Amino acid sequence: MAAAIDTILQGVLLGGLYALFATGLSLSFGIMRMVNVAHGDLIILASYLAWVTVATLGMNAFAAALVVVPAMTVVGYGLQRYVLNPVLSDDPLPPLLVTFGLSVIIQNLLLEGFSADARGIDAGVIETASLALGGDLAVGWLPLLVFASAVAVIAGLELLLSRTPLGRAFRATSDDQTVAQLMGIDNRHLYAVAMALACAVTGIAGIYLAIRTTFGPMMGPSQLLFAFEAVIIGGMGSLWGTLAGGVLLGVSQSIGFRLDPGWGILTGHLAFLAVLVMRPQGLFARTRDA
Repeated sequence: MAAAIDTILQGVLLGGLYALFATGLSLSFGIMRMVNVAHGDLIILASYLAWVTVATLGMNAFAAALVVVPAMTVVGYGLQRYVLNPVLSDDPLPPLLVTFGLSVIIQNLLLEGFSADARGIDAGVIETASLALGGDLAVGWLPLLVFASAVAVIAGLELLLSRTPLGRAFRATSDDQTVAQLMGIDNRHLYAVAMALACAVTGIAGIYLAIRTTFGPMMGPSQLLFAFEAVIIGGMGSLWGTLAGGVLLGVSQSIGFRLDPGWGILTGHLAFLAVLVMRPQGLFARTRDA
């Protein structure tokens, strides 16, 4: 029984990381109706930026967020304003192709700049410190921090979307771009702000990824896949659903790893396929009202 509870608990905490991966992707699709194929590579870019910040400035891994998150915010705004906005239209293919090309460019730039060697960040004792829950159960402080960060990020974004003028502008533009423009909303700037927020979240995700495991230039597509699965499982348009999707994906992988070390990733993919077959719109899909 203890082993089963531990497996589920570790999967839930892993789901927090997947939710951070997925939140930015959910934002870009929910507001701009755009699938960002380069999303996973932006996470890896943030990981490398964190590694460079720690290595060159001697900063603590978590303090590196003071550099990484603002930098990724600027990258996101500029990317959307000057590269992606010109290709946005009712046709989803042009932004898909552009972000695919961007993915290839980021991978090759990282490969050229950092080689194919795996990197990682040492965050100190928090990586191995754990909280005893009684009996044989214990959870690591780092996974707890990751999960708490995911909840805080999603709660903050929900408040922004539901309680602020910027959030109302996001929702209005998402519902009807033409009407939003007639009401005086500058969609080009608004989309750039949305991508800036999405990339800020990828900055947080990239730091945690760099602390939890080693990473390399070609890991972006696998992170994109996890993010995409979490968004689809949870349902488009629901940030809390994205968290639930990440948790379900994490628990599925954790169970798979417990059964056989080679089954973990496959079990997560099978859970995604099962949800896709039984409920294609996702578990918590909803439509926002402007």
